[in-house]
Amino acid sequence: MNAEVRPIRTAAEQALAADYQSAKKRLPGGPAFARLREQALAAFVEGGLPHRRIEEWKYTDLRTLLREAAPLADPPDKATFARAKKFDPLPGVDVRRVTLINGSFVGELSDLVQPEAGLTILPLSRALAEGHALASRIGRLLPPYYDATLALNTAFVADGIVIGLAAGSKLARPIHVRHLFTGAAAAAAYARTLVVVGEGAIATVIESFEGPDGVAYQANTTAEMQLGDKAWLEYVRVQAEGDAAIHLATVLADIGAQAKLHTCSLTVGAAVSRQSVFLRCTGAGSETRLSGATLLRRKQHADTTLYVDHMTQGCSSREMFKSALDDESRGVFQGKIVVRPGAQKTDAKMMSAALLLGDAAEADNKPELEIYADDVVCGHGATAGALDENLLFYLRARGIPRKEAEALLIRAFIGEAMEAVPHEALREALLARAADWLAAREHAA
Repeated sequence: MNAEVRPIRTAAEQALAADYQSAKKRLPGGPAFARLREQALAAFVEGGLPHRRIEEWKYTDLRTLLREAAPLADPPDKATFARAKKFDPLPGVDVRRVTLINGSFVGELSDLVQPEAGLTILPLSRALAEGHALASRIGRLLPPYYDATLALNTAFVADGIVIGLAAGSKLARPIHVRHLFTGAAAAAAYARTLVVVGEGAIATVIESFEGPDGVAYQANTTAEMQLGDKAWLEYVRVQAEGDAAIHLATVLADIGAQAKLHTCSLTVGAAVSRQSVFLRCTGAGSETRLSGATLLRRKQHADTTLYVDHMTQGCSSREMFKSALDDESRGVFQGKIVVRPGAQKTDAKMMSAALLLGDAAEADNKPELEIYADDVVCGHGATAGALDENLLFYLRARGIPRKEAEALLIRAFIGEAMEAVPHEALREALLARAADWLAAREHAA
C-alpha cells in the first residue's frame, strides 16, 4: 500500500490561491493570456512559496517571511494623485514619466503623448484588452527553474507598461516608470513592465519603487526585456519602498547578437526585498554589464540573486554588486554564471563585496560558475569586512569627525557600482539617494 504524500500549505499559500479564483474574472487579457495565468497559478499551487531547503532561497525563507497574503490593492483615487506629485525620486533628470499607483496605470501622472518616431508606449491593461502585438511577447521568457514570485505576478498582474522601440530608433530621453504604493492598510500590488528593443535601437529605462513607512504592503513586480541584434538598453532600478514593505522583483532579459544590456540597481528600502535576475545571452558577441548597491540598516533584509546564462559564443558579462550593512541588517548576494556547451570565447567575471558597519550585520555571498566549454575566461570573487581603521585614522588625523570619515569611505565604496551609469544626471541622482541614506545614518548616530 502506497501512502499519498500531500504538502501542507500555509495560510498565505491558501489565501493566494483563493484570491486568484475571486479576482480572475476581472483581470484583463484574452483567452491566450487567461491560459497563461492559469498555468502560472497551477505552478504556484504545486510549488508553493519557496523555503530555506530550496537552494536558490536558502537565505530568504519566503514561506516564513510571508506569513499573510495581503488583499489585492484597490485602484488609486483622485486624492492620491496630489500626494504622488509631491516627491520626485529622481530630481533633475529629464525623463518621460509613466506612473503606476497600487499597480494601476495613472494617465494623469504619465506622459505618453507625442512619442518619438519608432516608440510605442501604452498601459499593459490596454495592450491586453486590445490584443496588441507586443502583448503577445509577455511570458516568453522563463527562468531555468520554478520561481514563485514570477508565477504569482503572471497570475495576478492587472496593469503595467509596454514599451517597444523599432529597429534603428533612439529614445530622446529616458523613460521613467514610477511604481508608487499609497494607502494606510496592507495590500498587494502586482505590475509588469515589458521592454522590446528592436535591432540597433538604443534606450534607457528607469524603474523606481516607493511607498509609505509603517504599512506592511506587498509589491510584486516583473520586468521583461527583449533586445534585438545590436540593440543597447540601459536599465536602472531604484528600490526605496516603505520600511515595513515586502518587495519581490523578477527581471528577465534575452540579449541578441552584439547587443548590449547595462543595468544598475540601488536598494535602500523595504523590510524584506528580493531581486531575482535571469539573463540569457542568446546572440553571439553580446555584452552584459550589471552593477548594484545595497544600503541597509536596522533589521532590513535584501537578497539579490543572479543567473547569467551564456548560451552562445563570444559573449561577455561583468557583475559587480556592493552592499553596506548597518545595525542588524542582512544582505544576500547569490550569483551564478552558466557557460553552455559551444559557448566558446566567453568572458565572464563576477564580484560581490559587503561592508559590515554593525556588529550584528550579516552578509551572505555565494558566487558560482558552471562551465561546459573549454575556451573561456571566467572568474568570481566575494569579500566581506569592516571599514579600514587605518583609513579612518588617516581621515580623522586631518580633522574629519569619525561619522563624516565613515561616510566618505562608504560613499567611495558603493559609488563604484553607480559610476558605470553613463547618463550624468541619472548617475548624480543615484549618488544623491545614497548620500541621503548616509546622512540619515549620521543623524541617527
